[in-house]
Amino acid sequence: MTDPLIVTLEADALSQARFDAARERWFPAARNFVPAHVTLFHQLPGDRVGAVAERLAHVTAATPAPPFRVVSVMPLGRGAAYRLEMPALGPLRSRISDGFEIVPQDRGAQRPHVTVQNKVSPEEAKATMRTLQAGFVPWDGHGTALRLWWYRGGPWEAAGRHAFAERETPTAAAATR
Repeated sequence: MTDPLIVTLEADALSQARFDAARERWFPAARNFVPAHVTLFHQLPGDRVGAVAERLAHVTAATPAPPFRVVSVMPLGRGAAYRLEMPALGPLRSRISDGFEIVPQDRGAQRPHVTVQNKVSPEEAKATMRTLQAGFVPWDGHGTALRLWWYRGGPWEAAGRHAFAERETPTAAAATR
């Protein structure tokens, strides 16, 4: 059986630095193998890696960097995360998944978030939540790329990075009118 593939969203440099700093501080070091991310798919078919990579390249080349807003801190029971509002997520996921078999975990409603802590005691998670909530101020960011990973039963192995098309800035938009 071929290992499954994971697809994640990489954030803009400022947001990524904030997410990574929080993950470095609160995620158990023995389990912290990958940068902070938004998981779009937990399990795409590994035996179709070429088709998945091709789809990611096609979708990102035709898609401006999707915006998001980090709106709150959310509990994960045994961890904590930043909750995002990302209106482009549903359409983006649909364009990626079209034609691939999707597991139940990836079919349901998505709650976009960046996990900064997981697999700790409920008490430790509550303490982290209090700390994160005390200093939380919402912020805006955007995705910069989709990352493809092999799930190797624990650590992930990088399988590709696909950058989004350039973001349209207000200045650029005004210049083209």
